[in-house]
Amino acid sequence: MVNIDKLKGKIREKRYTIKSLAITIGIDPATLYRRFENNGISFTIYEVTKMAEVLELTYDEINAIFFAQNVA
Repeated sequence: MVNIDKLKGKIREKRYTIKSLAITIGIDPATLYRRFENNGISFTIYEVTKMAEVLELTYDEINAIFFAQNVA
């Protein structure tokens, strides 16, 4: 499960918007908006890799954002 809140925080921290991030990683902004609306469940490996690269995420941040565990 993707931690959308942490991802959005990193996007803001690096002074991107979802639209500008989408353009930077080479996908249609509408596609990225849909991915966010679906809580990131349908992110592709390419998208995750490019976002991690552009946002300069550490391995710990990648794990915390894209591999978050939902423990009840």
